[in-house]
Amino acid sequence: MSEMNLMESILETNVPYGKACMWWMGQMGLIVKIGKNILCIDYYAKPEARRQTPPPIPAENVCGITAFLGTHDHMDHIDHDSWKIWAANCKDACFVFPEAHAETVLSDGINRQRQIGMDDGESHSFGDITIHAVAAAHEFLARDKHTGKYPCLQYVIEGNGIRLYHAGDTLRYDGMRERISRFGHLNAALLPINGRDAGRYARNCIGNMTFQEAVDLAGELHPDLVMPGHWDMFANNSEDPTRFSDYLNVKYGNVSCIIPKCGHPVWLETNN
Repeated sequence: MSEMNLMESILETNVPYGKACMWWMGQMGLIVKIGKNILCIDYYAKPEARRQTPPPIPAENVCGITAFLGTHDHMDHIDHDSWKIWAANCKDACFVFPEAHAETVLSDGINRQRQIGMDDGESHSFGDITIHAVAAAHEFLARDKHTGKYPCLQYVIEGNGIRLYHAGDTLRYDGMRERISRFGHLNAALLPINGRDAGRYARNCIGNMTFQEAVDLAGELHPDLVMPGHWDMFANNSEDPTRFSDYLNVKYGNVSCIIPKCGHPVWLETNN
């Protein structure tokens, strides 16, 4: 499917109540259609030579988005070059991000009225969508001493009878599973699996859950569907997603897993 046809397909997809449709965009990028709302989460649309996978949709072709969500201020999650384009091209869209980065986002041409800055424990609703923010530890929680705000977040998104968990970039930390679980049963989860090691940390490439840690989180949360993320984009910060799916199938065989393909639709349906 061509880049423009993919965007057109997303816009034309009909999503009745009790369903959602997701398109993985590489790394932790996700476009989700929930009813008539389209959310674009952590989409890294900037073309770069070091990428192993091209952007499924060029930034200038992205349109019709209700809200752009970024989990933290790294280029492959809040792509400032693309946010500037989207601020101009998607004039009705709002932008959701950790409040700690409000000034940086303001410099992207996104005025305060379109900003939804969030912090751990906060929720925000627009239309029939509610977004819950949970602190993320990438590679540390790194709460600001002066403001008390967290620079990295995870999101639980509810709407149209569906509940989706997007983990952003995070390690597991004490109490994290309980924070996620309090929102109720999850229809889907996208979890980073690229891990961490001394070599990456030495070059300031901070890490995430290993695939084994992500499997255990999936097994404990028990969503209807889990997808591994953050494994494909860069050669020096990647992982084999079959290691995640194989381990999950052996250890928690009752949790469904899909290794996503860029731009391919994945449907969710509530069991309620």
